[in-house]
Amino acid sequence: MSPSLENPLSLEQQLEALREENRCLRAGQAVARAHQAESASEERHNARFRTVFDNSPFGQKIITPDLVIRQANRAVVNMLGFADESSLVGHRIQEFAHPDHRADWAFLQERLWSHKLPHFTLETCLVRTDGSSFWCQVTSIRFPDGAEELGYTQLEDIGDRKALELSLKRLYDAQETILHLVTHDLKTPIAHIQLLTDLLQRQSDAPSATAAAQETAHYLALIRRSCTEADKLLKDILFLGSLEANLLKKQPTDLIAFLEERLPAHRLAAQHKGLHLALELPAQAVQANLNADVFGRVVDNLVSNALKFTPAGGRVTVGLQEQQGRVLLRVCDTGIGIPEALQEELFEKFSTSARPGVGGEASTGLGLFITKQIVQLHRGKVWVESEEGAGACFFVELR
Repeated sequence: MSPSLENPLSLEQQLEALREENRCLRAGQAVARAHQAESASEERHNARFRTVFDNSPFGQKIITPDLVIRQANRAVVNMLGFADESSLVGHRIQEFAHPDHRADWAFLQERLWSHKLPHFTLETCLVRTDGSSFWCQVTSIRFPDGAEELGYTQLEDIGDRKALELSLKRLYDAQETILHLVTHDLKTPIAHIQLLTDLLQRQSDAPSATAAAQETAHYLALIRRSCTEADKLLKDILFLGSLEANLLKKQPTDLIAFLEERLPAHRLAAQHKGLHLALELPAQAVQANLNADVFGRVVDNLVSNALKFTPAGGRVTVGLQEQQGRVLLRVCDTGIGIPEALQEELFEKFSTSARPGVGGEASTGLGLFITKQIVQLHRGKVWVESEEGAGACFFVELR
């Protein structure tokens, strides 16, 4: 019997061992290729990010938790007045903060790294190397980078916007000043002129008045009329200045009761002019969400206009109806109507469409403009339908 080998491996076992080694080799190659592909993908991603970062029209920078600039693009370099990125990197952003706005950066730092907000936005003022300053909007995003957290910050120059805001503020302040002057400095002398005119008028109307005094009475009547027109214009301007949507408190209002309460004063004016003022109301209740005091100006303006442009013997009708969840108020007259050429600008401020009434009544050119503003503040719309010589009908739709 021939001697046998110690634990000899069979040919099959040797082949299996070779196969396993081959599989391991292929697996290792696959892992290596995956790592290479992942590395190549990461490089492409970094390259894309760097391209976007470098070429963005907005300032882009990477900052550390202590607000040291670690990386910056050309836009930031230009914004702050540096020659290149290398001369900017390593500086703390507080070095460029305007003295009045240094606390902004402490606030940003606290929000991002102490309160752990993922992102934060503020507006602040920075100072360039030449000492000039500019406003910018800062948006910072906190992100992990290995063992630390960094901030990706975008700077947008908002100098033009701030200049516009300042200009609008100056305009608003000027308007407030004008309104103040109108309220306190013009109304009083007009009231005094009216009072003195009334006193002189009484003297001129006395039985013993001479012909000269009677002529003076005519001039006094003209002065009184001018004062009345000026007073109405001032009231319109003051009313416009007080209109603000966020201060307009609205509540459900019974429109039938509202109109019945609003029209008696207009009926007296209609009787004085020899006109008939009618009110056409539905049988069922009609409600709308509005500010009754302010919306009353809409009714007053439209009814007064109708009376102004309707000759004696005519008719003005105020109607109300509700359909498909919408309320429709209409004020129609049998007056002189509105030429088509004047209708387009009828609701504009100081419109050229403004005309004296049939009795010579003056117009401020603001009545229908105010009407439109009030209706829009109530989320409604207003329009007119008219033919010259055939009367006019104004409609107000509320939802």
